[in-house]
Amino acid sequence: MLLSSKKKSGQSLEMDELKKIRNQYEEDKQFYINTVRSLLILIKQFPLNLKEIDTDGFAHQVNALTEKFVSGKKTAQIRSVFEKYKKIIFSFIKIHKEYLGEREKDFKEIIDILTKAMMDLGVENQNYNERIYKQTENIEKLTLLDNIKAIKSAIKEEVAQIRASIIEKQETDNRQITTLSKKVSTLETQLKKAESESLKDGLTGIYNRLAFDNHIKNKVEMNAIGRSPFSLLMIDIDDFKKINDAYGHQVGDRVILAVVQKFLAFIRTDDFPARYGGEEFAIVLSGATLRNAVKKGKQICKALAATRYSVSNADDNDQYLNITVSVGVAYAHKDDTVETVIRRADNALYQAKQAGKNRAVSEKELN
Repeated sequence: MLLSSKKKSGQSLEMDELKKIRNQYEEDKQFYINTVRSLLILIKQFPLNLKEIDTDGFAHQVNALTEKFVSGKKTAQIRSVFEKYKKIIFSFIKIHKEYLGEREKDFKEIIDILTKAMMDLGVENQNYNERIYKQTENIEKLTLLDNIKAIKSAIKEEVAQIRASIIEKQETDNRQITTLSKKVSTLETQLKKAESESLKDGLTGIYNRLAFDNHIKNKVEMNAIGRSPFSLLMIDIDDFKKINDAYGHQVGDRVILAVVQKFLAFIRTDDFPARYGGEEFAIVLSGATLRNAVKKGKQICKALAATRYSVSNADDNDQYLNITVSVGVAYAHKDDTVETVIRRADNALYQAKQAGKNRAVSEKELN
């Protein structure tokens, strides 16, 4: 019996040791997977966001590679996939470098143009200096005159010409500076306007779906590799189709604007409101806990439900419309993807609709 007990004890120790080794292996494996995922996210963040070199396409390729790494496939399969995507990454790096090289050439050409412009300006200044110098020579010659009155008269005339030359030069310089300033200001305004319009919804003025997709993708990635928590509200106007059918699309647009104006009063400047599509909206609440986000959603619901909106019909008789919204709330976790966090918020929104509308439902309340 004693020998049997010792044998079992030895086997138990071996099993414990193997278990420790396996746990350590799993821990190391998860660490390396997370490290590779973080590096791939940083690689995706590194290049300039430019359509000319299809940065979005490169980001999608890196996303696909990231999914392969975290999928739990065998090493041989991952090695094969990595060899394929390694070529894609090298190819993009080459394109990126070539693009930067071309832009460097463009900047050199701009510098050459500016240098020539400065040289031309220098020629103008040289001509001006020569004119002034010549006039000073004329003044020196006046000292050779014997008649004081003649000297005075000649000096006055030369001084008047000098003043006229200076005024003319100042006016020319001012015109050039004003023209250049206007051109620079106009280009800057047009650039800002074009950039803003491409990311803003035409009706409401808040961010559009494209801007939202880019923003939440960045938030999810930053949260995955560092501490950057956020919550997501998905908001949908209740019975919007009935409103459109009863009052027309113009009133429908006014309803959308009214909802946006109302919820903008409840969010901070660093939050990100966007029109997700039609009568649905998304708000990314930076740094907000799930509890605070639910509280915010309930405030929005309550404020809208408590307001009556006047609707003028064809007979100019006022009718009043009650608007309510349903809200789904989700909190982003470190292992979330864009799809998973949006899906939980959407599911919570669906449950809010099923539960009677005009309410905010948390992801924790999902069945």
